[in-house]
Amino acid sequence: METKEKNRYSDAELAEFKEIIDKKIVEAEKDLELLNSSISHNNNGTDDTSPTFKMMEDGSDTLSREETAQLAARQEKFIKHLRAALVRIENKTYGVCRKTGKLISKDRLRVVPHATLSIEAKRMQ
Repeated sequence: METKEKNRYSDAELAEFKEIIDKKIVEAEKDLELLNSSISHNNNGTDDTSPTFKMMEDGSDTLSREETAQLAARQEKFIKHLRAALVRIENKTYGVCRKTGKLISKDRLRVVPHATLSIEAKRMQ
C-alpha cells in the first residue's frame, strides 16, 4: 500500500498553529508597546548635573534611543510576519515551503511559526 505524502496541514493542526501565533502576537505587541513607551518617555533627569556629564549621558541616551527604535522596528516586522502567517492559515497554505512545496516540519513551525521555508530550503540559500 502506497502512502501519499501530505501536501497541507489538517484544519486541527492549523488551529493549533493559529493558537501559537495568536499568543506570540499578543506577547510581541506588549513588547512593542513597552519599547515605544520607552522611546517616547525617555527622561533621565540629569538637569542639575554638570554640563560635561550631561553631554556624555545624552550621547549614550541617544544611542540607547536608536537601539530601542531598531528593536521596535524589528518587533513591528516580526508582528507583520506573524500576521502574514495567520493569512496563510486562513488560506490553508500555512506550513508549506515556498521553495520545495513540501510541508515544513511541525517542530520548526513551533519554534519559528512565521517560517515559509523548510530547513532544507533554508540551507540551500
